[in-house]
This record gives sequence, structure tokens and C-alpha cells, in this order.
Amino acid sequence: MALPPSAHPVSSGSPSSSRGAARIFSGLLEARTGQILSESRAWRMETALKPVLRAQGLADMDALASRLMGRKDAALENDVVNALLNNESSFFRDLQIFDMIHRHILPHIHARRSDRTLRIWSAGCSTGQEVYSLAIQLCNDMARWRGWRIEILATDISTAAIDQAKAGIFTQMDVQRGLPVGDLLKWFEPAGDDWCAHAALRQMIDFRTDNLFDARAPMGEYDLLLCRNVLLYFTPERRQSVLSLLARHSHAGSVLLLGAGETVIGHSDDFVPHAEFRGGYGRRANAAAHAGGVLRRAL
Repeated sequence: MALPPSAHPVSSGSPSSSRGAARIFSGLLEARTGQILSESRAWRMETALKPVLRAQGLADMDALASRLMGRKDAALENDVVNALLNNESSFFRDLQIFDMIHRHILPHIHARRSDRTLRIWSAGCSTGQEVYSLAIQLCNDMARWRGWRIEILATDISTAAIDQAKAGIFTQMDVQRGLPVGDLLKWFEPAGDDWCAHAALRQMIDFRTDNLFDARAPMGEYDLLLCRNVLLYFTPERRQSVLSLLARHSHAGSVLLLGAGETVIGHSDDFVPHAEFRGGYGRRANAAAHAGGVLRRAL
């Protein structure tokens, strides 16, 4: 397990306190995902790790940290990282954003794309509610998109989140958070006490486990890019890196959507506030032309 120096306890032996254990878990999370564990997330670390402790038969965080440091266990490391990642999501989260996508952004793309291809990338898709919401919007408006090739890529570093997203299984509490009853009955079917997304929705989306700092899944350029509530977990340098990646996979007409508390200002020269879509970002004209040429040569 390659950890940054700050992740190791002060003493040279096994961690002797919960503080030392917390530094090890935080270091592992940063090394694997680039995410910095903020105070608001660190306080719930023990609660988040309880399922891992139970599965391993361990008494506390110190014992878990000792096991991590004592031997290489990729599966255990993965379980710890998955537990610490914030996979908070909901259907049609920030309804005004989805209203703007439906009423303005998608019609704007439809009018511009002469090749009748729509490409969407959700970077940091969590358990999939965001992209399932987009797929529902598209299916409900299929008259507009008939004859188009629609590609939706959804990536997240959490293997557990991607597994759930691929399965399309959501609890009653999940579907009650933002999903209109009409869409629930139209696009989901009961699965015991849960709900399962129809195959028509699942087949529209390509879910991939991927790391934004070593991205393998995205290919070419996307018309709509969503990276919402992801950048806030990174250092300024890593935000620049992620925005640079998004820029490489966008074009002059692309629209980028970030979370409400996120911005490109001070982090990227490639994107500027979009002239038409409030809260969205478009490519700076000269940056888009340069990046497009570089990307085409690379492909």
C-alpha cells in the first residue's frame, strides 16, 4: 500500500491511537482517489468503517489500521476506500439543473449536431441516479431523439458504487428522493422491497470504474459533461488536473456542469461561464480549437 508520508503514524510501529489510525485511512483515501478527507467527513469515519470492521471481525479502527499496515491486502484496501467515499446522490438532484438540461441544453445540442449523435459523460456518477435521471429525460422525449445515436458514459472510482449503478437496484428511500411517481411506475419495476430500473434505461448507460487522475474510459469529445460535487474534495492542483481532463474531452459546443459550490474560476483557463446556460460552462474559443486539434492528432 503506497501511502504519502502524512498518512503514517508518528511512531514507527503499529498505530497506537485512533488519531494515528485516522491518518492511515485518510492517507489511503488520498493515495487511491486524490480526495482529501475534510473535517465534516472525518468525524463520521468510524461510522463509515463499521461494516468493514464487522466483516473483518475487528474491534476498532486501530485494529483495522494495524491489519492494513501489517500486510498487503488489496481487497481490504478497496473495502476501506469504498466505505470512506461519499456516494451521496439522488434522482434529479438540483431540479433546476435538470430543468435547464431538458428545456435548454439538450435542445441546444440537438440543433447543433448534424451527425445526429449525442454524447454525455457523467464523471463521478456515484450510484447512478444522475445518469438514470438523464436517461429518463431522454426516453420521455424520445420523439425528439428518434434516429439519434445516444452514448452515455458514467464513471466513478468506487467499485461498490458502480456495481450498484450497473444493477440499477434502488431502495424505497432512494426512489422517494426526487423521482416523480409517474417516472417510477413507468421506468422501474418492483424487486422485492426495492426497485429495479428497466433494461431500456440500463442499456443506455456505459458504467465504468475509472480514476479521474488516470482516466481510461472517456474517448473522444462529449457534448454534455457533468462533474458535480466532485471537485470540492480535491486540492486546487488536482482540480486543475480534472478540469484539464474534461477540457481534452470537450469541444467548442460542449456544456460543462459542476456542483453548486464549485467553479472553474481560478482553476482552469479552458472553460468560461456559458453565455446561455446559467451555472454552466463552455469552452474558451481558442482553447477549444487547440485542444480539439491535439485530441484528434492523439486519436
